[in-house]
Amino acid sequence: MIKLAFYGKGGIGKSTTVSNMAVAFAQMGYKVMQIGCDPKADSTMNLREGKEKQAVLDILREKNKEATLEDVITQGYAGVYLVEAGGPIPGLGCAGRGIIAAMEFLDEKKAYDIYQPDIVLFDVLGDVVCGGFSMPIREGYADQVYILTSGEAMSIHAAMNIALAVETFQKRGYATLGGVIVNKRNVKKEKERIEQLCEDIHSQVISTLEYDPLIQEADEMHKTVLEAFPQSDAADRYRHLAQVLLESNQNE
Repeated sequence: MIKLAFYGKGGIGKSTTVSNMAVAFAQMGYKVMQIGCDPKADSTMNLREGKEKQAVLDILREKNKEATLEDVITQGYAGVYLVEAGGPIPGLGCAGRGIIAAMEFLDEKKAYDIYQPDIVLFDVLGDVVCGGFSMPIREGYADQVYILTSGEAMSIHAAMNIALAVETFQKRGYATLGGVIVNKRNVKKEKERIEQLCEDIHSQVISTLEYDPLIQEADEMHKTVLEAFPQSDAADRYRHLAQVLLESNQNE
């Protein structure tokens, strides 16, 4: 089982990227599980055509010990298994609480043994790498961490913080930094800023996703690019990224 975590500043396009890769892996014949680790519970939106999905934390509030894996894990486009951690009521409690609850529930119910996914993708908010948000890194859930960034200043700043957190936990034998994925925004000196970032965090760019208006069009349809525009260059770039990640982690 390959377990990959994706971090980056909110709004950088993590959920869009991870959902498209989930479909790409599924279309290669792999059994895929995508776990959304954001209080908004919107990671898997494009794999369920915008339909509502109850988050783990909400289900546990309602059903407590009566909650089952079938309540929590559903299937979306291309057969991808979907999990949304969720979070507390806005303004009350730690936003990372949903991740902790979801991870513990999946462990307790032996979800990985029962569903036997080949690839597990964690889509994690990266503006704050603390408590629950660092759980996929520090508790051994993910083997590799990938940072999504553009050349925008705040995105670079978040990437630096994420890399520092990964380095800290890597020393304890947890997940390692697999590389940087660039989601281009075509800002001034974008290439130079990302090169400097990679030098500072001792990593490298593994793939670059060009800006493409079809990505936003697909998002507005609540679909992945691979579903909405399967023959497009954008879809091919996501397929290429999935292949790069697959080859990299199969060689580990």
